[in-house]
Amino acid sequence: MKNKQELCLLPVLVVACLVSIMGGSPLSSPILIGPDKAYLNSKVVFQCRSPGSPPPITYELLKDGNHLVATSNDLQDDQSATFSLKISVTSEGSYHCRVTAGGNTGLSGTVLLQVVIPVSGTMVTSDPNPPILYEGSRLVLSCDVTRGSHLSYTWFYNRQEVTSSPTSPLTPLLLWPVGNTLVVERVTAKHAGNYSCMAGTRIKANSRFSSSGEVTVRVKAYLSVPQISFTISKEGSSYRGNVTCRSSRGTPPVTFYFFLDDKEMGSDVAMESLVAWFPVAIVPGRDMGMVQCRVESDAQRLTSKPLTLEVVPVGGSPKVDVEYLYRADSKMAAARLQCLLSLGTFPFFSWSLNGSILLHPSEGVSSHPSHALADEGRTLLLTEITLEDTGYYRCRARNSYDVTSAWVESEPVLVQVTDVSMTTIEVIAIVFCCFLMLTLAGGVACVMRMLDRQRGIVASSEQRGRERAANERRFSEHFCIIPDPLPLTDITTRPLRSQYN
Repeated sequence: MKNKQELCLLPVLVVACLVSIMGGSPLSSPILIGPDKAYLNSKVVFQCRSPGSPPPITYELLKDGNHLVATSNDLQDDQSATFSLKISVTSEGSYHCRVTAGGNTGLSGTVLLQVVIPVSGTMVTSDPNPPILYEGSRLVLSCDVTRGSHLSYTWFYNRQEVTSSPTSPLTPLLLWPVGNTLVVERVTAKHAGNYSCMAGTRIKANSRFSSSGEVTVRVKAYLSVPQISFTISKEGSSYRGNVTCRSSRGTPPVTFYFFLDDKEMGSDVAMESLVAWFPVAIVPGRDMGMVQCRVESDAQRLTSKPLTLEVVPVGGSPKVDVEYLYRADSKMAAARLQCLLSLGTFPFFSWSLNGSILLHPSEGVSSHPSHALADEGRTLLLTEITLEDTGYYRCRARNSYDVTSAWVESEPVLVQVTDVSMTTIEVIAIVFCCFLMLTLAGGVACVMRMLDRQRGIVASSEQRGRERAANERRFSEHFCIIPDPLPLTDITTRPLRSQYN
């Protein structure tokens, strides 16, 4: 029996020996304090505490499980140990502290350490590269670094920070930073400018940043269809034409080509503008052919409408058309006179009042301050109507390219300016009176028509009465009419003597 009891106690002794060999029973959980982030090549400190543990105490700093990093012994009951580490690339991982005291052990919680590589070599790259693109294209800008980790990014447009705040002045541009990229789905002319970025890391109060240089984004506008026109000038006894090709929108440089009757006559590269000029021979009164121009860029090729190269000399009989303009209170405010010319490609106009020449486009200020010209002198505006403006107006025209050409002149037209005007109340009163008079006239007409109709009815009745009486007289002359009917037994049949001749 005694041997059996000894055999039962044997497992207990074995377990006690194993526990003694492994370091005894666990202590209360130690506390490990350390950073969660640290810059590469910097120094950090871990502190391990084990309150209530009797000395001597052994502290061990372990990484990623059981990899021993450092050991410290506490012989004076300080109950804490510090470990100083220089951070390298391999320092990243999870750390915990193991404490051994009085034959007992305890393990702390885990501290996860991340190694942050300071940023450097920040630059902006673009897609497309170089950042030159047309309206409506997609633009992607990236903030790249040579080295660095755990980065945050800040974008700048023309040195203003780009944010997603609705109150930002750049919000209407739809610049949305995503990670290290800035994307514009459809660029416009407003997106052209200078872009830069800043990459940085922040560890508590210790921040490190790196800024890029500026990248200039150019947004090119698509060309509009070119317009073609021409002018003529006289040099001695000959004439010289000048054809102009122009696009209203687009981004230079562009190339213009000039065609006469589908044959290329010349070309010109416009580096800073959207216009080109080409000389051409021309004779007034003669059809010189059909001209066109074409404009080309690296993305487009557009051709103008054809234009007949013909100069018609001024001729025919001009006519003055007058239009009076009134204010809201029915007062005459201004007058517009137009000189209508039947023939002439390049006319030069002149106006006269009562035989006195007024201003024309090349003369500046007129002696009549209320006169102004428009439409290259074709229209004369009387901007302020006075009695002095009353009179006979004429317009005349000649060829603008030849000062020696003959004038053609219109017939005089009287422009009558009066001060008679009516107020709004007067106009309403007149309209009401006219309406009332029309109503009364309509009523009288209806009554007269009814009376005429009644008279017609009475006259018709009297006429029918007279006709009936006449018929009765004629009838009585041929027949004897028995006034009272008699019984058949009392009537004696006898012939009637006719008195008919």
